[in-house]
Amino acid sequence: MNNHFGIKCHEWTGDKIYHDDDAKGECFRKYDQVIDSYEDHSLFLKNKPRYAFLFELSHTDYESWAHGLKKAGYATDPSYAYKLISIIENYDLHKYDLAKEQGTTSVAKSTKTEKRQALGNNTSMGNIDAFASHQVFKNNHVRFVVAVSGDTYGSLADEFNISEKRLRTYNEINQFTTLTPGTQVYLQYKKNKAARGNNVHVVRSGDSMYSIAQNYAIKIEKLYILNKMPYSDGAKAGMTLKLR
Repeated sequence: MNNHFGIKCHEWTGDKIYHDDDAKGECFRKYDQVIDSYEDHSLFLKNKPRYAFLFELSHTDYESWAHGLKKAGYATDPSYAYKLISIIENYDLHKYDLAKEQGTTSVAKSTKTEKRQALGNNTSMGNIDAFASHQVFKNNHVRFVVAVSGDTYGSLADEFNISEKRLRTYNEINQFTTLTPGTQVYLQYKKNKAARGNNVHVVRSGDSMYSIAQNYAIKIEKLYILNKMPYSDGAKAGMTLKLR
């Protein structure tokens, strides 16, 4: 379908394809080429009035853009802005904007090489760079990092000087759960209820009680208690869950 941004069919007269998302069988735009998806996504942001304020920002101010997109309703994930910023910074993607601004691609080179030279040759442990560190964010006043390729619960525990067992307890997982890139990993206990403004969550296809608890940084036990649900029940698409 070549739709790299998951744009749905609103006001769309071109080819279509149907997939389950927030609801079953939702309509998505279909493109002949990937480049068409990128061009249409740019036009989508540029022509929608709710995104107009973003174009008053500097094109290199990726943090303001990320938070602005979330504010405008681009994504429903409460941690969308932090995840986007983390991906940009972990892969140095912001340097492509700087390269265009300066008329050179030299600044787009990975800073990993520069850091290795600064720290010497003994800076690698297998495929994991010893200098790698994670930016710490907050969700519902709970500190967390976003996992990248090569991370494990053990490596993150070492980085933040806590035991792996405690880190797994914070994230309510067992000893056999492996870590995948993009996962929010909390560095302290989650809260008993969601942050102000996040009163309810409408369950979407693919949601689980655990994923919802992680998204809002609340304990899964408290999520069950708030909704007076037995632990044997799971989240079902369409149901409305209390978060506080």
